Amino acid sequence: MRTTACASCLIAVWSYVDNSRYQSLVDVAFRKVTDLFDAIDTDLADCESAGDVITITFAGNKRCVMNTQRPTRQIWLAANARAWHFSYNETQQSWLDDKGQGDELFGTLTNIAREWGGVELA
Repeated sequence: MRTTACASCLIAVWSYVDNSRYQSLVDVAFRKVTDLFDAIDTDLADCESAGDVITITFAGNKRCVMNTQRPTRQIWLAANARAWHFSYNETQQSWLDDKGQGDELFGTLTNIAREWGGVELA
């Protein structure tokens, strides 16, 4: 992915990633998320994976949902009436939100877990 300055915003220009590469990257990301939450007490945060969707339920029935978006080759994350659309950045080797604010998938998930569940992801 490369970025182009446009007035006061940054526009992410997505370079083509084929389906096989995208699926491989998603598999690694989803496995990492489920592994992170396997170490957490399920009373604090329960992580369930079903196909292309991971649902994390925190105490108080607060939910965070992560899913694939194959047409755009992104991972979407929703929590607390907010949504992020993460595209894979080959240069940084991480999933970055396409709004150009520097939000990274696992950093965002760590913040949500800390805020909602009072848990630290290792």
